[in-house]
Amino acid sequence: MPISVVINTYNSSRTLAKVLDAVKNFDEIVVCDMESTDNTVEIARNAGARVVTFPKKYYTYADPARNYAIRQANNDWVLVIDHDEIVTPELRQALYKFVKRPGNIKGIYIPRRNFILDRFRRSTYPDYQLRFFDKESVNWPSEFHSEPEVYGEVEKLPSNRQELALIHLPASINHLIDRIKRYAAADLTNAPNRKVNLLHVAILPFATFLNTYFVKGAARYGVAGFISAATDSIGTFYRHAKRYEHNVRHKLVGGYDGELPQLIADDKREHIPQYEQLLIEEEAERERNFKEKRDSDSNL
Repeated sequence: MPISVVINTYNSSRTLAKVLDAVKNFDEIVVCDMESTDNTVEIARNAGARVVTFPKKYYTYADPARNYAIRQANNDWVLVIDHDEIVTPELRQALYKFVKRPGNIKGIYIPRRNFILDRFRRSTYPDYQLRFFDKESVNWPSEFHSEPEVYGEVEKLPSNRQELALIHLPASINHLIDRIKRYAAADLTNAPNRKVNLLHVAILPFATFLNTYFVKGAARYGVAGFISAATDSIGTFYRHAKRYEHNVRHKLVGGYDGELPQLIADDKREHIPQYEQLLIEEEAERERNFKEKRDSDSNL
């Protein structure tokens, strides 16, 4: 029975060629791209993949495009991988062996090997991912970091056979920083009204560092582990700082996009600091001068 591989992408050129090369012997490869601005689509097409497009809009994560991507596959059995995950030859063989006699099973959890830069992160293994399923029996919610819902029986590949695990390619430092920004944007999208206080920006980042470094065992990986804990901590700080900025932006002179706030009513002006009041009056004066000049020019 044939198998389709589905990969969601957005500006994935750093790793995509390796990922596609590892799945070249599957029956079909579908790349669902969210309007990449680099050469992701060119790499996919050169590798023989069929490329479909899902509008990026304001999304900073792949989950809203998952169902659409899965439905583009021509085969009943679908393997979904990310743009930075490698399928081993042993995993491919195991999946093809399974689909010959799937029985009542509708989905399979696959173990995944994660890395901190150059170090295999044993403490996170097997990190099971539900990525192989009958496409008519699955629904993938659009929420950030959601998991697919399979309607039917599922089973797990044995974790003691690491050759069957997906290999999660390590992120570069630039990618880690970019991911921090994307995750912060996704967090705002999914919970826009959550409040932020001093605890969130002063204590939680430090707690995140301790949790990653000691509880999750990053300390055993030397410099790579310290970098991982530090970036996790920075991500926590950045996420809550962006949320705080989001919550108070209507109070800022210049607003969120550099324009004066539109919600300042005359009856609330006494609550505005004096320097803000002066800025508002100066802007109003410039607007009057602009209108007068425009009216004068139109009469010439």
